[in-house]
Amino acid sequence: MSTNLPQSIPALGSEAGLNRYLAEIRKFPLLAPEEEYMLAKRWQEHQDPEAATRLVTSHLRLVAKIAMGYRGYGLPVSELISEGNIGLIQGVKKFEPERGFRLATYAMWWIKASIQEYILRSWSLVKIGTTAAQKKLFFNLRRMKSQMQAVDDGDLQPDQLAKIATDLGVSEDDVVSMNRRMAKGGDTSLNAPLRADGEGEWQDWLEDQTPIQDTIVADREEAQMRHALLGEALMQLNDRERHILTQRRLAEEPQTLEDLSREYGISRERVRQIEVRAFEKLQKEMVRLSKERRLIEA
Repeated sequence: MSTNLPQSIPALGSEAGLNRYLAEIRKFPLLAPEEEYMLAKRWQEHQDPEAATRLVTSHLRLVAKIAMGYRGYGLPVSELISEGNIGLIQGVKKFEPERGFRLATYAMWWIKASIQEYILRSWSLVKIGTTAAQKKLFFNLRRMKSQMQAVDDGDLQPDQLAKIATDLGVSEDDVVSMNRRMAKGGDTSLNAPLRADGEGEWQDWLEDQTPIQDTIVADREEAQMRHALLGEALMQLNDRERHILTQRRLAEEPQTLEDLSREYGISRERVRQIEVRAFEKLQKEMVRLSKERRLIEA
């Protein structure tokens, strides 16, 4: 499957046709987990274009939802959605259903990456958007300024500047430069006309701020993945370590050191030492497994 959109996907040619596009993609049904799995296997094993198309069309609303989150960068939303659709297709192409999580969980990272790369290209951030930290600054500065109630079009206060630089791991000069550059670009008002004739506003199609089903599913699947990682990491502990750690930190009603010391015939201090050591091992294993999974999904 190439990055060209399947012919059955509604056309998104301009901002004027955006409302029509958003209405059309809502007609595509969401997929049940079993149906999604079978379609993904058909694509993976037989390169079935119909299966790929159904996987893509059922997630077009997820792309639109994610693209809306980037509308403040002064770029046409229709272009952001188009770029997100390309990321979605790449995600479908590389999706491995046997890993046990849903397509929305996996594809959202491809969608976001595609949109972000397009924004960076459009803003021509050749010098100040090349490192991971600077990209993080670019895509988080507005949010952090909003939380601080900082003035949108003015320079930051020294304490605000220091906090943003520290939290994002960049220099204060980078923050100043990025803030001034982004201020020149300006935000697109939600009250701006949607079409050249002045009819309709951007806010007209932001009809529902609650998460769509795709997002709810993605959040649930992400929580399930974290739970699975925890279970896998716990298996790296020996029986005593796993039992003590579970009873001390994971149980609804944790056992006391005294209870566990009697159960194992050891001192309370020894139980505490085992608990601390087991927790450190668990943390390291969780980090290792997370990195391993990210490499697999990259």
